[in-house]
Amino acid sequence: MRALPYENYIFDLYGTLVDIHTDEDKPEAWAALARFYSYYGAVYTPDELQAAYNRLTQERTANCRGLRRDSHEAFPEIEIEEVFLVLFTEKGANVSKDLAVHAGQFFRAMTTEYLRLYDGTLEMLRMLRERGAKLYLLSNAQAIFTAYEMRALGLDKVFDAVYLSSSCGCKKPDLRFFELPLKEHHLDPARSIMIGNDAACDIAGAKAAGLATLYVRSNISPKEPLPDADFVMPAMDMARMGALLSGDAQP
Repeated sequence: MRALPYENYIFDLYGTLVDIHTDEDKPEAWAALARFYSYYGAVYTPDELQAAYNRLTQERTANCRGLRRDSHEAFPEIEIEEVFLVLFTEKGANVSKDLAVHAGQFFRAMTTEYLRLYDGTLEMLRMLRERGAKLYLLSNAQAIFTAYEMRALGLDKVFDAVYLSSSCGCKKPDLRFFELPLKEHHLDPARSIMIGNDAACDIAGAKAAGLATLYVRSNISPKEPLPDADFVMPAMDMARMGALLSGDAQP
């Protein structure tokens, strides 16, 4: 069997391995979440709760960006469970952080229209693993959502290590985020490849870190020109992706 062209395969998640669609403006989701909060003494109308959520996320994003900019750190990620906790405390409800996490997960479930693997995802990952690849995940994502969604999709035991931006204080295309797996696992960038569906976050960021790159344009990729990647897939095709990553097909 032909040796793999790389030792380390670093994957994006949403839009690369997982197809997802969420709608955080669904009135019924805010109505259900307001009802959930009222059970614990935090009484909101749905519109009031949505406005408070938007205010808190905007405040925390703005504050983080200011702090990161001052310390030469870019593209931060907030921990969204803190927002769900403050939504309780602003109404005088003294609850645990665990309940705030559950509130966030309830909201995520209510606003997710669908969540599914692209056809052939597990087969492609297993093929790489069986041929000796090390697999890593590097995702701009919230841990309180993504860790559980990965479990539901059967991805929780696939990777050698998982890096989620909300747990790391930075997100792609921040160079520091790419350097985390490289440094912690002593990966050689010349023997590593980043696979993603976002030209700016995944491909430009990975190239700055010295990684090879594979770009796939999926149904949820940003509308942008095809990037200058080592491999470019103009449409999702997991069999083709596996063949390119294994060296069994030519670009």
